[in-house]
Amino acid sequence: MGLSRVRAVFFDLDNTLIDTAGASRKGMLEACPSVSLLKRKPSTEIWGFSVNKAEKIYAFVIKLLQSKYHYKEEAEIICDKVQVKLSKECFHPSNTCITDLRTSHWEEAIQETKGGTANRKLAEECYCLWKSTRLQHMTLAEDVKAMLTELRKEVRLLLLTNGDRQTQREKIEACACQSYFDAIVVGGEQKEEKPAPSIFYYCCDLLGVQPGDCVMIGDTLETDIQGGINAGLKATVWINKNGIVPLKSYPMPHYIVSSVLELPALLQSIDCKVNM
Repeated sequence: MGLSRVRAVFFDLDNTLIDTAGASRKGMLEACPSVSLLKRKPSTEIWGFSVNKAEKIYAFVIKLLQSKYHYKEEAEIICDKVQVKLSKECFHPSNTCITDLRTSHWEEAIQETKGGTANRKLAEECYCLWKSTRLQHMTLAEDVKAMLTELRKEVRLLLLTNGDRQTQREKIEACACQSYFDAIVVGGEQKEEKPAPSIFYYCCDLLGVQPGDCVMIGDTLETDIQGGINAGLKATVWINKNGIVPLKSYPMPHYIVSSVLELPALLQSIDCKVNM
């Protein structure tokens, strides 16, 4: 079988199209200058956000607890506990919904910190504020929009994201990215998620292309890159923003970039190789 040009590109969402690491430290400090997490974890991420952005999001909840409910240092302790619970979260959609699960994180954190009986109403209020603030930061940058618009003139585009259906659909709605893609596939709506080959084959069928016609770009080696390799895609592109050196046991991507904005030039290079 002869070599073919790239006909379709599959994009991951979180930390690929949505820049979850670009939050403003200044904005966070203006919202709540005493938040503690940043001091302890200067180079980590919290539930898909850089510490700066996560801190800004939690700051709104802390202000609520301090101003409306007259909590003092307990407000920060509660948010610390919720962050830990999110990092250890195991979600099974057949057993519970994501809203109930995450409201329970807040309810447990409040009770563990303050004692007494559970306060579901307050937990719901905290969760709703945390969630709405978080979604406000789910934006598609103008240069990314422009890139997608131009790419779509040449190839078919598909958004392929793992995660709970409700959570991911809310993100997609918040960043208003639907119009930039020919199809959108959420792992939580399928029988299997990345890195299973089946979800990649499903994406190919949606676009009417073969795996050898497609490129997968994402920031996670274990799912985006391994999945693309498992499915026999033409190429995989790993976004490595921080210059991380992966472990030898990790899958090896065909290409590495530091930003999704490098993709158009890379695709051109791939096609040039085909024509040689």
